[in-house]
Order: sequence, then C-alpha cells, then structure tokens
Amino acid sequence: MKLRYHDAFVALAAVDAEALIQFYRQLLEKEPQPYIPQVYAEFQLVGLRLGIFQPRDSHQQVFAYPAGSGMSLCLEVDNLEEAIALFNSLGYPPPGEITTASHGREIYAYDAAGNRIILHQSG
Repeated sequence: MKLRYHDAFVALAAVDAEALIQFYRQLLEKEPQPYIPQVYAEFQLVGLRLGIFQPRDSHQQVFAYPAGSGMSLCLEVDNLEEAIALFNSLGYPPPGEITTASHGREIYAYDAAGNRIILHQSG
C-alpha cells in the first residue's frame, strides 16, 4: 500500500502560544486563519502553512526541547537589511552577523519561543 500525502505544513508548539502568535502576526503582517485563542493559529503563506499550537498540559513534557534544536524555519526575503530591521523593531534582534553562502546571504534570528529562523536573500 502506498500512502498518498495531500499536504504538509510546519507546526510550532509553545507553552505560551499567544506570545508566539503575536510575534508571527507582527513579523508576517497578517492575521491567522483559523485562529482559536490559547489553542491554535495558522498563517497561510505562499507555499507554506505555519501552524502554532499550545500543547495540552498532559503533553507539555513531549514538547520540552531546547530552543534552537534541529529544525529551522527558513524565510526568503527580498531585502535582508529590512528583515533584520523588522526583527530589531519586534525586540528580537538577530544575535549574529550576515553570512554569505553558496545560495546567497543569510542571518539567523529567533522567534518569541526561541525557534531558529533563517532569513535568506538570494544573491
């Protein structure tokens, strides 16, 4: 039997989901749809659905992981300096410097829950 996959999306768990939802509202400059306060929010982007959820109390331990663990949310931007300025204005300045990779320039930033975001500008 071959499984058929219909869709895929990234979901971030946060003990304080509302803080993370607010961060992404400001970063993405859009409202989540659907949105269930204290439970779930979803942001629709071109080519990506970003879901944010608050784990039930009984599942908190499952989602207790160190910030900056294996997964990164990569966001390609037109202007890296403008993206950095937005993160600065949100109170989450990227801690490092812009680096140049084979695919362009990038910098690591972090959201309100400590999840790594790679801001990337093709070059």
